[in-house]
Amino acid sequence: MSSAILDYKNIIRIIGLIILAIAFSWFGEILNLPIPYLLIPLFLGVIVVVVEKKPQPLPKLFSVIGQAIIAIVTASRFSLETFTQAQNFFFPLLLCILITATLSLINGYVIYKWANIDLATSFLGCIPGAGPSLVAMSEDMGADAIAVAVLQYLRILMVSVIIPIIASFYTNQTPISPIIVTTNQRLLPSLPLIVNIILISIFVFISIKIGEKIQLPSNLFLAPFFCGLLIFSFSPYEIDIPSYIFRGGLLLLGLSIGVKFEVETIQKLLKAVLIEVGLVLLLIFTCFLAGYGFHLMTKIDTLTALLGSTPGGLTAMMATVIELGGDSALVLTMQMMRMLLILTLSPFFAASLMKKSSETTQN
Repeated sequence: MSSAILDYKNIIRIIGLIILAIAFSWFGEILNLPIPYLLIPLFLGVIVVVVEKKPQPLPKLFSVIGQAIIAIVTASRFSLETFTQAQNFFFPLLLCILITATLSLINGYVIYKWANIDLATSFLGCIPGAGPSLVAMSEDMGADAIAVAVLQYLRILMVSVIIPIIASFYTNQTPISPIIVTTNQRLLPSLPLIVNIILISIFVFISIKIGEKIQLPSNLFLAPFFCGLLIFSFSPYEIDIPSYIFRGGLLLLGLSIGVKFEVETIQKLLKAVLIEVGLVLLLIFTCFLAGYGFHLMTKIDTLTALLGSTPGGLTAMMATVIELGGDSALVLTMQMMRMLLILTLSPFFAASLMKKSSETTQN
């Protein structure tokens, strides 16, 4: 009986959070705040955790749905020609990634020296991009998974809040929300909205399960994205995605990120967190300069160059570029290239650090 009461109270709490998030986000939209359906729920989640003095994660399904919606909308705006176009920017893009990676390694070394956290944990916690994957693999690498999670989610939180605000100053376009997405230029027969949603949901579910089997990095975003590419490329029907569904995805994602803010763990790692805040601000500033340099070298619009150069926060950056009207395909290309390098090199780099740390201890 008591368990049923607790579940009932939790359901009421979640419903209340969603209602508050919708109300405040709607008010933020009236005030023309940047990305209100992502940032306001995120802030609301953090405030709730601080008030209740413990993390209050939402059911995982919320985050899965939020990421899947944003991934599908991203796929609807994606052009395979962008990958060909990106070949023309290979060296500026590689330089941009190397600058971000180098500063991140320096950040990890500073935390290792100043915060008394082991070398592997410090570096894994500071590597930008693929945060959930790095947290998941940290224990196998001998790192402190809790510390890695705190450092990673703190960076993601800061990037998700600060970058969209900065990016909003670099667009002259009216923020867009996809209302109808057509698979190609031909007039296609349409299906009822509920049928579209059911079919897409089934394909997304299957794609996520396949992604789990093949260990696809950032599976909850990339699996629906690749699934969406296939749907929009080969569907014989017009695919309708109302703007309120996209906003709902932003809201669920924002709340899911915010309520993961772990107050107790941050208190234990206060010194590392304070250092990390300063280092992430420096990292964001450096990435901003790298992105602006990428814009100058390639003549790509500033918004796209900035969002493609950010230190992680893939889903939030894709939501932002879709909302503000940049080149979502190119942003995704830049983010994915960095993620691929990170997931490929991180295990080898961490193993090298563990070996070095072990040898130092023995000596």
